[in-house]
Amino acid sequence: MIVIGLGGNLKLPLPLPCNRHQPPQKLTSKLLSPKCALTKQAHHFHSTLSTTARDPSASSSATHKLIQKFVATSPKSVSLNTLSHLLSPHTSHPHLSALALPFYTRITEATWFDWNPKLVADLVALLDRQGRYEESEKLISEAVSKIELRERELVLFYCNLVESHSKQGSKRGFDVSFTRLNGVVDDSSSAYVKQRGFEAMVSGLCEMGQVCEAEKVFDEMRVRGVRVSRFEFRCVLYGYGRLGLFEDMERVVNQMESEGFVANTICCNMILSAYGCHCELARMVLWLRKMRSSQISFSIRTYNSVLNSCPTIMSMMVQEMETGMDTLPLSIGELCGVLSGDEALMVEELVESNSVLEELMTWDSLEGKLDLHGMHLGSCYLMMLKWMEELRNGFKDGKYVIPREITLVCGLGKHSNVRGESPVKSLVRKMLVRLMSPMRNDRKNVGCFVAKGKVVRDWLC
Repeated sequence: MIVIGLGGNLKLPLPLPCNRHQPPQKLTSKLLSPKCALTKQAHHFHSTLSTTARDPSASSSATHKLIQKFVATSPKSVSLNTLSHLLSPHTSHPHLSALALPFYTRITEATWFDWNPKLVADLVALLDRQGRYEESEKLISEAVSKIELRERELVLFYCNLVESHSKQGSKRGFDVSFTRLNGVVDDSSSAYVKQRGFEAMVSGLCEMGQVCEAEKVFDEMRVRGVRVSRFEFRCVLYGYGRLGLFEDMERVVNQMESEGFVANTICCNMILSAYGCHCELARMVLWLRKMRSSQISFSIRTYNSVLNSCPTIMSMMVQEMETGMDTLPLSIGELCGVLSGDEALMVEELVESNSVLEELMTWDSLEGKLDLHGMHLGSCYLMMLKWMEELRNGFKDGKYVIPREITLVCGLGKHSNVRGESPVKSLVRKMLVRLMSPMRNDRKNVGCFVAKGKVVRDWLC
């Protein structure tokens, strides 16, 4: 999914694990990017609300009382997180999405409430998808009246609407909001308004699968004196790549570079992600080599995109995590021995570069630390192997001083599918146990594993 960030940031999904011999659904979502999870309080609320909603004898007033009590007794962050969950097209409680409007209404009555145009846009898009057009139009009218003639705020609101409708896949709502946004851009002489508006239009069209139309917007931008930015190029190239139109994607990459925007890490990650979505491993190898030869740094997202596309690693990961079988090789040498073809070449490219490992490591006489935040399971697995090999060699040749303590940071599972259950931590614990490591859970921080530096040195060497 391509998502516009009004500051110019672009988020992209990572490819599903690619296995030509195994149905994708068998490679569970636990191995993919973590979602924003609900708090335990919100989980309990959703459970109670679901039970009430399913009870034919329960009245609507009972549901509204539950909502009122929850908002009244919950912190602002919990209430807003719960509403965002109801508004999300990927909510795990789609049967409760009809309650998003009364939930929002109750939140607006809270003393801490601050009007948020993004929240309104998300609610409008949900109502539109549900066919509740009158209610969605009422919210839009109220928002426009609140903004009045503040042009920058108005364009941002319509940008939010275009983004939210595209995320919901609402064709009607998207087309209406796109037309309104285009009108604001037409009537404005502000460079800021035009740039933000075109960003949203291009991004939204790509999200809706209308990539050719998005590319045509480039011509309109040039006519109006607005330079096509790296952001718009990224949207379009990834849009083509997601559809498997690789010749068009590469053409846009060449056009982008001809206009002075050299492909950087973010751009390359998007290309890798697009190839990964279609199991084009050979093309991924070529791009990894291009990155290395062009001195384009790898990043955590590079690791995630590449390793989520490795069928053998993902298959072994499923067996290791879900069946309890000890299938994962515990050294880089062993891993390379079971990989073959393009998958082996991709892993080889990652192994030969230490830039990401160096970014994740901190080291001094007091503490040596590896922080695995942001890594998916495949990335965490390979990084653990690289880290152990790097420490083993570094201790032997004197590259690393022996610190007082060594820490592995895995996280608490705040962003996991189930809050508080970190798949990364589970994987690391399993690997450490199999390796008979002296590292144990930190009593002060359960998201970390710790051990004395000298003990770790003796274990590795």
